[in-house]
Amino acid sequence: MKNILFIMADQLRYDYIGCAGHPSLETPNIDALAARGVRFSQAYVQSPVCGPSRMCFYTGRYISTHGATWNYVPLPTSEMTMGDHLRPLGTDVLLVGKSHVTPNLDGLARLGIDPNTKEGRLVAEGGFRVFERDDGIHADAAVKPDYAYNQYLEEHGLGGPNPWHYRANATGGAEPKTGWYLQNVGAAARVPAEHSETAYMTNRAMECIAAQTDQWCLHLSYIKPHWPYVAPAPYHAMYGAADVPPALRDPRELDDPHPVLAAYHAREECRTFCRDEARDTVIPVYMGMIKQIDDEIGRLVAFLEDRGELDQTLIVFTSDHGDYLGDHWLGDKEMFHRQSTRIPLIVVDPDAAADGTRGTVSTRPVESIDLLPSFVDWLGGEVPDHILEGQSLLPLLHGQDVPWRDTVFSELDYSFRQQRRELNVTPHAARAYNLRNARWNYVYFEGFPPQLFDLETDPDEFVDLGRDPAYSDICAELEARLFAWLRARKRRATISDAAIEAKTESWRKNGVFAGAWSPEDQE
Repeated sequence: MKNILFIMADQLRYDYIGCAGHPSLETPNIDALAARGVRFSQAYVQSPVCGPSRMCFYTGRYISTHGATWNYVPLPTSEMTMGDHLRPLGTDVLLVGKSHVTPNLDGLARLGIDPNTKEGRLVAEGGFRVFERDDGIHADAAVKPDYAYNQYLEEHGLGGPNPWHYRANATGGAEPKTGWYLQNVGAAARVPAEHSETAYMTNRAMECIAAQTDQWCLHLSYIKPHWPYVAPAPYHAMYGAADVPPALRDPRELDDPHPVLAAYHAREECRTFCRDEARDTVIPVYMGMIKQIDDEIGRLVAFLEDRGELDQTLIVFTSDHGDYLGDHWLGDKEMFHRQSTRIPLIVVDPDAAADGTRGTVSTRPVESIDLLPSFVDWLGGEVPDHILEGQSLLPLLHGQDVPWRDTVFSELDYSFRQQRRELNVTPHAARAYNLRNARWNYVYFEGFPPQLFDLETDPDEFVDLGRDPAYSDICAELEARLFAWLRARKRRATISDAAIEAKTESWRKNGVFAGAWSPEDQE
């Protein structure tokens, strides 16, 4: 039996784990996974936004192919997801935590599929069989969402109008202070650590694993360290302002910035994170939430070991995107600096074939879409290359020298943002495309000049060369490379190349001779 534990933290930066070199954040359990597997130091998401990024993980396809361009944009019902690819290999694909999948109810209705049936639920939930789903944003304090976690808090004497809002993501004593206001997040959450979202989801993951009798793939998707930035004691106070790395930003970035970047600079979260007071308040809590995730991963790995399942389980630890935390004068995510698009990625393959790479760091450019073909490959399936756009990581895990990409791609649809209106851009045109390789970080904005960073001379991405005439030839070359990539998307997903080869000119074998003059003229 082969199992897969696919762990994702939400909004975790690539450099906020110990083994990636953070100067003060210790993550011994995540580091232990890296020591048992391979850490991919150059892993990038295909969109720096939760929903579309996750749809790339779940489909193994780029946004331009699958079409779910932003949060709450449903996947087409025709899109195959992780469950569709792994269930035929005898693997139950389960979810505990966040998925950000938006049900395509119009698509289900068009096909006459009831979303309340077993089949309808699988399609509506992006191919996952849901053990427990909680996307972790229940913001309306006046409404008590009917979520299992809220019920759990009530059962443990931690109820209220909306326990998620007033307890798990609030600080203070008798008078709750919501974590939506960053000035409140330095104090402890109003739930103890053992009843926090992170600990609760770990418990539910262990219950899910214990209930399985067949081969499984469990997507354990932690809600943190995504905002609201609230941590329970003692994690809220483990780190202080002295542990906060200096902001990686330069005054030159504010001197005639790119129009889209300037619009984002004006967003509230960006203005707030430009303040040292905000960074010194929030980032220690952000680090505390990561420390708690690390502790919970240690508990989960020990659980697998006690059950004798550790040596038959492929373990992946990653994130859906990063967090600027004030770098480049930005907060949250969405632009294409590495703080936003680069992610931690650790893969532990228990197979003896991976023994030679254990504890190593791979610098190959890796994309989030590589995980699904890796899972298919690891389970012994044939990777459907006409559908999946990523590359299996197994050859790299097994120390094989195989042809590999030199460039990664990412995309953004900012049509849902007010900035689109301020820039007088239609929803259809609010698109950006990112190409990154060892030398260049290039961003194509529909209707605006490009951005260009020379990573050789400017590794911190401070100086935008996109509007510099001296670099117009470089921009033209990278734009051509980008549009060659766009033309190569795998949109013919219903038939394989092998099937096409078999059908090529096959009508002649079936007695169809279109255009022939006589039997003597047949080829």
